[in-house]
Amino acid sequence: MKFKYFLVALLILFFVSCKNKNRITATKDKLSISSPNKTFLLELNTTNYLVKYNLFFNGIEIIHNSKLGLEISGKNHLENVKIESVEKSTVDSSWKPLFGEKNTYPDTYNEALVSFVSTDNLKTNFQLRIRAYDEGVAFRYEFEGAKNIEINKEFTEFTFLKDVDLWVATKAQSDIKKKKISEIQNEIIERPLVAQLNDSLFIALGEANLVDFTRMKFAKNKSQANGLIASLDSKVNFNQSFRSPWRVIMAGKSAGILLENNYLFLNLSEPNKIKNRDWIKPGKVLREVTLTTQGGLASVDFAVKNNLQYVEFDAGWYGPEENQMSDASKVNVDPRRSAGPLNLQKVIDYGGKNGIGILLYVNQKALGNQIDQILPLYKKWGIKGVKYGFVNVGSQKATKWLHNAIKKAADNELMVDIHDEYRPTGFSRTYPNLMTQEGVRGDEESPENATVLKTIFTRMIAGAADHTNCYFAERVDEMGSHVSQMAKTILIYSPWQFLYWYDRPEESPQKKDGVIPSFKIIREIPDIQFYNDLPTVWDDTKVLEGEIAKFATIARKNGDDWYIGSISDSARKVTISLEFLDKNENYIATIYQDNDSLATQTRVAIHKIEVSNDSVLNFDIAHKNGLAIIIKKKN
Repeated sequence: MKFKYFLVALLILFFVSCKNKNRITATKDKLSISSPNKTFLLELNTTNYLVKYNLFFNGIEIIHNSKLGLEISGKNHLENVKIESVEKSTVDSSWKPLFGEKNTYPDTYNEALVSFVSTDNLKTNFQLRIRAYDEGVAFRYEFEGAKNIEINKEFTEFTFLKDVDLWVATKAQSDIKKKKISEIQNEIIERPLVAQLNDSLFIALGEANLVDFTRMKFAKNKSQANGLIASLDSKVNFNQSFRSPWRVIMAGKSAGILLENNYLFLNLSEPNKIKNRDWIKPGKVLREVTLTTQGGLASVDFAVKNNLQYVEFDAGWYGPEENQMSDASKVNVDPRRSAGPLNLQKVIDYGGKNGIGILLYVNQKALGNQIDQILPLYKKWGIKGVKYGFVNVGSQKATKWLHNAIKKAADNELMVDIHDEYRPTGFSRTYPNLMTQEGVRGDEESPENATVLKTIFTRMIAGAADHTNCYFAERVDEMGSHVSQMAKTILIYSPWQFLYWYDRPEESPQKKDGVIPSFKIIREIPDIQFYNDLPTVWDDTKVLEGEIAKFATIARKNGDDWYIGSISDSARKVTISLEFLDKNENYIATIYQDNDSLATQTRVAIHKIEVSNDSVLNFDIAHKNGLAIIIKKKN
């Protein structure tokens, strides 16, 4: 029997060895590493003692002869070196997030840790770690025993074989424009950056696990035709061993595949470090801007009645947010925003009794001065989370401060939403109390459907986005349609989904606020049953179709139910196969469609039909309109 088990073990070992044979090969001047399914192949070489790489996707070269390295002491640290050794490893696993766009993420890759020696055979402390996943390739710079290192520049290049199309944003909340590399002048470009090589080949360049480094963006590489180069926001200083963030390259036959594979940024981040996570709960949020006790109590009542989980008190509850003297440990309403009165503790207690959590907005100025004082205080008050506003981003100092601020919130069992320019790089895996963040041109900017359709296939590759969803506000007609707004809550992933951004419950004070020039009352009409039924996290996600700036249809599963959102920039026909539903099961689909012929306030038509996994649905979507469907198993 022992021999039998030994033979089985030997066969398993042989199978694993064969499975990974030739995935990583190396010599003194060249290394090749491929992904487990051989979709990606990265070739590293030290020709002329400069470290360069080429990347292939399905046998097609997508990145050509691109240099690597950082500027240390005025020179490229990967210059005049050759490969000394390579440590090889293979990981074939998966992990379950606390919540996400899927309930399980695959985490399978081949890894090579490359150590270098100088050309005169002197040992260096420089290493390059490379991972080849089936979803993309990532690499980072590592330094052992570093002392007093200052990095002023990065030499990482991303060179294409021709002048490709890029989807370019120069700021986290700016519009996204389609440009050729040749049209880029002196712009510094946000990440993730999507390049379209042809109709069936898309590339995404990004950054993962940015925690204590300076932010990377992209610039045109003036020394290399058709090339981009990493651009650091500011210098980086280290006095110990360190690892840079990952530089990530994804590829797929469609923009939708890149979006479906966005968990790669989470995979490249550290696993969860919060032991007790019972207090971390996703949900729907109503913003309270009257800053009054009446408004707070009315918001809690509305949340209870309409299946929302949180009420957030916005800027001004502790005084003028831009004033350095405003004290975020005390309730002192900014008179320019509201006349009050606000008994915040009364609202917190009332919310707690009714199962509704209260969130507070705090500006960077107060956070910078008071964070160690106010976070324990908020926990004592019974606050469930904090929205960090106007945070500093970009530099190494700002990056370290912000991620430490998320850790400090976790120490006090507080969830976090980061607003303004911050874009995620996977830290919500490590600290899942980071619920969401802005870094997106959301509904506050009144984006039309075309802009949202750019956002979906570019910015959303990075992770969750607080899009500040509107419904009754007048700007909805400017942006698209009311059903478009419904669909966006499915298309734009956010564990905290802010709803009715410029609206308020009927029982709230009706006086117009100075900073909110207009608002609408949330009318309890049949439409809002969609929002009442809406979850914010998912067990599965399928991008059914999509084209950047033109259209998108995404299906997401929560429990036994499916939710489908579709929006379009121009009139088009949509065909949706429901083959992803369970076989031999019957479902009821509630369909929300725009209908301009209706005399109702929102012109939303609602009807129900019975469907199954062999059903195919056909719809006509008008210009800048949408489609939202909730599919539940038939009882």
